[in-house]
Amino acid sequence: MAFHKLKMKMTNTRIIAISFALVILVGTILLCTPFASAEGSWTHPVDALFTATTSTCVTGLVVFDTGAHWSLFGQIVILFLVQIGGIGFMTVVTLFSFFVHRKVSLHERRLLLQSMGSLQMSGVMATFRQILIGTLLVEGVGAALLACRFYPVYGGKGIWYAVFHSISAFCNAGLDLFGPEGSSSLSMFRNDPLVSFTILFLIVVGGLGFLVWDDLLRNAFRFRRLHLHSKLVLCVTGVLLFGGCVLFYMTEYNHAFAGMSQGERWMSALFQSVTVRTAGFFTVDQTALSDTGAIGSICLMFVGGSPGSTAGGIKTTTAAIFLFSILRFAQNKDTVVFGKRRIENRIVRQAGAIVGVYLLMAVIAAALICAMEDAPFLAVVYETISAVATVGLSMNLTPTLCIGSKLILIFLMYAGRLGGLSLFLALGETAKAEPLERPTEKVLIG
Repeated sequence: MAFHKLKMKMTNTRIIAISFALVILVGTILLCTPFASAEGSWTHPVDALFTATTSTCVTGLVVFDTGAHWSLFGQIVILFLVQIGGIGFMTVVTLFSFFVHRKVSLHERRLLLQSMGSLQMSGVMATFRQILIGTLLVEGVGAALLACRFYPVYGGKGIWYAVFHSISAFCNAGLDLFGPEGSSSLSMFRNDPLVSFTILFLIVVGGLGFLVWDDLLRNAFRFRRLHLHSKLVLCVTGVLLFGGCVLFYMTEYNHAFAGMSQGERWMSALFQSVTVRTAGFFTVDQTALSDTGAIGSICLMFVGGSPGSTAGGIKTTTAAIFLFSILRFAQNKDTVVFGKRRIENRIVRQAGAIVGVYLLMAVIAAALICAMEDAPFLAVVYETISAVATVGLSMNLTPTLCIGSKLILIFLMYAGRLGGLSLFLALGETAKAEPLERPTEKVLIG
């Protein structure tokens, strides 16, 4: 009877949450070993846990330089964790089932449906195949383009660099190996169009979401025939990318972009606008940003990418619906409309809950870190939002944090990858809804 009750409580959300935790645990054990360290020494468990979490949750915040501290074995472990975290653990489980010729059960299909962020059960396996093929194709093209630049410079090691950074960019992880080469992230390639635009392409493709690309391909890129979800994602993404580019060009003209040519300024502005959408790579030092630029980066990081993608944050659709609901309610209207379609009230409520949960986690975490660390408030907020939105951009604060602050960031990265609302559902979700309907009573608000 006890086992039966336990089984009933294992909802899909909890299974996905536990699966990610198990992947992180395995990664932590492997990264602790001397084989994973370039010096052949044991790595502190908290630092190994931090690295495993930032890899699996495709964040990019690091306590060590990835290229300098970790051996080739350690880097391979990190890359596998990034790939698993990017395409989803259930996708990997389903792929394994294919290899052993085992039939995928209905329960596993439901888990796959939820982990992919798919909208309907029909065609879920076909969508899975498209995700797998599309991921390998895009990452392969990205690696080939990057190899054209890296191989002539670094030789055989350049091939590994190309593969690692292609997967890291597509999965929006932002981890890089250029520390031993004397570079901070991609700053040495700031003026290189091939590297910059290849990385930007991978980030955008990974951040749009698998469902959007499936919809675009099915409808031959005809905007009018797309589903409402795809239209909303594309519109919000376009506004944020180009709006952010203009914002950073203006705010950083005499700050982070000082001394650059006009072309370099525009390229750096575009790269910053794209990478703050949860990618984590950077071409300019984040500590050189003006206060306005840093606040703009925090806002864009908080929004993040799109549902069903490799990116984090509250998601583009959530931000749009939340903003639309505020505007509609200000007009004393009870429904939210976009593209001549009404958004379900349940979705509107969920959007508000997601924004509230992320803000609550960020505020509490920032307050706790400020209490434990002697660090600038803006840097703490920047690091906190970067963690909960799984971005990975840093003002060089993470390596200096104490164990308590690192554990807080670990929790934020984990919660951010699962989704703040999903984490709370995993903790409090019940298999059966309460049949009792409570009486209603009015309460004054506002």
